[in-house]
Amino acid sequence: MAGSRIVSLGHYQPSRVLTNDDLAGMVDTNDEWIRSRVGIKTRHIAAPDESLDEMAAHAARKALAESGVEAADIDYVIVATCTAFDRSPNIAARVARRLEMAAPAALDLNVACSGFTHALASADQAIKTGAATRALIIGVERLSDFTDWTDRSTCVLIGDGAGAMVLVADEAEHVGPVVWGSVPEMSQVVRIEGRDAKFEQEGQSVFRWATHALPAIARSVCEKAGVRPEDLAAVVPHQANLRIIEPLARRIGATNAVIARDVIDSGNTSAASIPIALSKLVMRREVPSGAPILLFGFGGGLSYAGQVVHCP
Repeated sequence: MAGSRIVSLGHYQPSRVLTNDDLAGMVDTNDEWIRSRVGIKTRHIAAPDESLDEMAAHAARKALAESGVEAADIDYVIVATCTAFDRSPNIAARVARRLEMAAPAALDLNVACSGFTHALASADQAIKTGAATRALIIGVERLSDFTDWTDRSTCVLIGDGAGAMVLVADEAEHVGPVVWGSVPEMSQVVRIEGRDAKFEQEGQSVFRWATHALPAIARSVCEKAGVRPEDLAAVVPHQANLRIIEPLARRIGATNAVIARDVIDSGNTSAASIPIALSKLVMRREVPSGAPILLFGFGGGLSYAGQVVHCP
């Protein structure tokens, strides 16, 4: 096969919703302060017994149910996450067991907030080289486990959840070439480090990088795919912060595109943010089937990865 094609998506978010007013009772903040700085109203927080692989499996079952592909026929499972506690077995293997898969290659990938677009590129390349034919790609995070709930600059951002995608071999290319990279000298500005790790970031450094350096990179993704920014039907960036997402979309030049703003209701879910946001756009039929969509992940590392895909 010459390429790969997205056939379905699914997402899962915990039932507990944490509002800005709830946070105001926990830390020195308020609804107006949070909305004006990051644009978030609510976020979903996992229950204590709600594991990463359980959330991932919920999203995967929804994607598989829409795909016509049986779990047993999946030959590649790749999970993007930066919030797994255990070293082994990895989350992908645990998901494969929950879904009673046959014998898939199963691996985790940690590139923080750009993890899902890295995972999609890896699955697309595996299919193009014949190493896989049907892939299940999942982004899942429990950032609440690594949150300092006394730090108002970070605790207002985070959310938990999972998004999944089924990707299959196809005679045509429906997933464009990836543009990816990192800024090693700035890798420390977003971090979860140490045995008692908490999510930390240098917010202003991240904001400047995201709003000034990333638009040109995102435009190069479109150029590599042979798509003009004004012809994009949708832009689904990592849902970091509304003050980053909106300027980024404007500077890309995606003048006719639907811009995913799921961060308002879901917060920043790191590697899960792009598949959750994309799944909701498709579920609501906001993008026509076959239309070009820019997926663009960025964040911890500092890393980035993006590709233009055709809407399922």
